[in-house]
Amino acid sequence: MPSPTLAAGPSTGLPPLAPAIRTGVALLAVAAFALSYDALRQMAAASHIHPALTYAFPLVIDGFIAIGIGSLLVLRTAPLSARLYVSALVGIATATSIWANVLHAIRLNQQNRRSALALDDLTVGAISAIAPLALAGAVHLYLLVQRRPTRTEPHPEPHNDGATSPEDGVAPTPAPVPDADVAKAPAVSVSQRTKPRGKRRGRPSATFEQAVEIGRTAPTGRGGQISRRHIEAAVHAKGLGIGRSRLDEVKNLLQAELDQARTTA
Repeated sequence: MPSPTLAAGPSTGLPPLAPAIRTGVALLAVAAFALSYDALRQMAAASHIHPALTYAFPLVIDGFIAIGIGSLLVLRTAPLSARLYVSALVGIATATSIWANVLHAIRLNQQNRRSALALDDLTVGAISAIAPLALAGAVHLYLLVQRRPTRTEPHPEPHNDGATSPEDGVAPTPAPVPDADVAKAPAVSVSQRTKPRGKRRGRPSATFEQAVEIGRTAPTGRGGQISRRHIEAAVHAKGLGIGRSRLDEVKNLLQAELDQARTTA
């Protein structure tokens, strides 16, 4: 009985923290989207976009960032030109969102110089850029966690090369091969061709040499070509059986002899 060894097999189990991580990243993405959404909507209103459509403007920019990052992960095995194209689109959308958030914060900061907490334009711009960057990063993290490769668990694998049982990994006793199947197996060597191949339908199988000699006496088929059906009928008329593979070998050999004879004639 072969001794089983441990081999790595895929497991669909997820670590306990995976759902919590996904939930946290999703909440982070929602918060970042809300912060960026407010600034982009006000920038759309300042650009004289219809008030009913200003709510869709942030979805176009930040939504494109989320979809673009997901597309990059899906196209990770695509050609370099396709990945560069998607990366350029994601970069442009991210830069546009950051620029709009920074510009919105700086303009408001310039109008509120007299407030209790006054910040310079560079600081305000850097703070306002956090929201779109956090949105892009959160989407990327969520997709990475979702596509995390599964763990592997050991499972028994037999040493032997034979067929094994899926339940216990023990190789079963080989079942006897029927004589008819043996007759259908292709010949491996010349020595095997000379051995009769068991009985088929109560008749002994013809050896390769016997089949060739009998086949030479069989009539040709259409177009003067060697007929496998005629060879088989001639062999059966001699009280012998023949398998398909051996019949094909005999037919090919006789056809080659016939072609050679016609060429030299």
